[in-house]
Amino acid sequence: MSYLRTFLPWIVFAVIPSGDWQWGALAALVVAVAITAQQKAAGTGFDALVIEAGSAVFFAVLAAIAFADPHSGVHDYSAALSSGTLAVIAGVSLAVGRPFTLGIAKRTTPREYWELKPFVRVNVVITAAWTAAFVVTAVVLAVLAHSGNAHSTPAAVVQIAGFAVPMVFTVRYVAHVQAKAAQVTR
Repeated sequence: MSYLRTFLPWIVFAVIPSGDWQWGALAALVVAVAITAQQKAAGTGFDALVIEAGSAVFFAVLAAIAFADPHSGVHDYSAALSSGTLAVIAGVSLAVGRPFTLGIAKRTTPREYWELKPFVRVNVVITAAWTAAFVVTAVVLAVLAHSGNAHSTPAAVVQIAGFAVPMVFTVRYVAHVQAKAAQVTR
C-alpha cells in the first residue's frame, strides 16, 4: 500500500487523458500535496516522503507550464520528464546514502532493524532497481515522443511497465531475502 500511495500522483497524471494534461498536472499536484500533508500530520518523517515532496515540486512546475501554454512542446515529453524526474529523485537518494525505499520500508519494519546493514542493503538494491526502471522508462518514452508517438498505446504500456516491473521486483526480492533470513535463523 505504501508504494501505491507514494506513486499515486504519477498514476493520477498518467490516467487523465493527455489532451487535458494541464488538469492532469494540477490533479497530480493536489494529490501529492494532500498525501504529503496527511502523512506529515500522521507523524511520517521526511525520509519516507522523498518521492512525494519531489512529486509536488515536479507537478507544480509542470502545471505552471501547462496552464501558461497548453500547446507547449513540453506536453509531448511530459511522460518522459516524469520518469526522468523520478530517476533523478531515486538516484540522488542513492547517491546521498538515503535510498528512498528506506523510509517506506521503515513504515512496516520494527525499529530494531532500521540501522542493520542487511536492511539498508536490501533498500539500496530495491532503490537501484526502481532507479534503473525509471531511467529506462524515461529513455524509451523520450524516443517515442521524439518519433511522434508520445500519446500512443506503446507509450502507455511503457509507462505501466515502468512501475509494474520494479514493483514486482520489490515484492519478490523482499520475499527472497526474508526466506533466506528465515533459513539462516533455523
